[in-house]
Amino acid sequence: MSINPILLVGGSGVVGRHTARYLRDAHPDLPLLIGGRDLDKAQRVAGEIGHAEGIAMDLSADDLGIGDRPVGAIAVLFTDQKVAGLRFAQDRGVPYVNISPGIIELGPEVAAYIHRPDASAVVLGTEWLVGATSVPAMAAATAFGHVEDIRIGALLDEEDAFGPSAETDLERQTQVMAAALERREGSFTWRTGDATTSRFRAVDGTEMQASALSPNDLLGLSMATGAPNVRFDLAIGVSSSRRAGEPLSAEILIELSGTDHEENPLAMRFAVVHPGGQMPLTGLGVAMVLESLTGLGGQAPTPPGLYFPCQLLDTGAYFARLQQIGGSIIDLEPDGESRKMVSMEQIVADVRGPT
Repeated sequence: MSINPILLVGGSGVVGRHTARYLRDAHPDLPLLIGGRDLDKAQRVAGEIGHAEGIAMDLSADDLGIGDRPVGAIAVLFTDQKVAGLRFAQDRGVPYVNISPGIIELGPEVAAYIHRPDASAVVLGTEWLVGATSVPAMAAATAFGHVEDIRIGALLDEEDAFGPSAETDLERQTQVMAAALERREGSFTWRTGDATTSRFRAVDGTEMQASALSPNDLLGLSMATGAPNVRFDLAIGVSSSRRAGEPLSAEILIELSGTDHEENPLAMRFAVVHPGGQMPLTGLGVAMVLESLTGLGGQAPTPPGLYFPCQLLDTGAYFARLQQIGGSIIDLEPDGESRKMVSMEQIVADVRGPT
């Protein structure tokens, strides 16, 4: 299908380049606008991607500095404190996703949506690595009749590449925000003080010191599964692959427990891993959300509404693309008492179907 160019605000950054490459690989004729504060850098990235144009952004202008140029969708890849990208999207009636605001920063975007709910599709995109956590966790939950606990442990290698905007976002959400949300016994509560520290085991079994974090996965998984206990912890250190003398990797440790459909105790623990670190997974998630919003994946474009990424990402397609870009899912032994186990690798195979 033919659509107007997709605008990537911050498209010359690390996440933006990954997003643009995945869109280009899947849709060779899709026009892209690579927006940035540094015009020369944006133009260089556009030249590398092909069929793209680098443009200078002005977030103080209603038109973001691009005039009457048509746009099919907009992705904002850093914290837009002016909410300029969303206002632009609503004025143009085009879908929008931003991947940076934390849970306590959702107010401006939610308020903008409430005042103009029919203007465009708005995606609150700050899930951990934009679908790499929520999509597998929700797929795993289908094996359960009742999910009691969901525990997420994200491990970022200390040598992983951070763009300046991503580093600012992570510092703000881990240091400036003194509390982190969790769901405990069915209630949403704030972890503060000593409760913000914890530990989890990496893929290789190494125990990692971690800190509480509350990306939107916590809200989405709580509501989608009904699990009364959901928590998320982040560790920054040496990844399992680098401890083994290999290149760094990004790891997401996902553990669910509860009962199966016959009310027998059930537990699952698995990891989502990518040898390129966090940015390829983030870029893939943004690219696939944009495909869903615009109908590039062959489905109807997403109608106006307020969404999390996990609501827009097709599970089978996500697992297929994850494998294509070098990601993998690894079954691990659950912590705690022995319970019946289900293979996440088998769930992935079943969802994807014959290849």
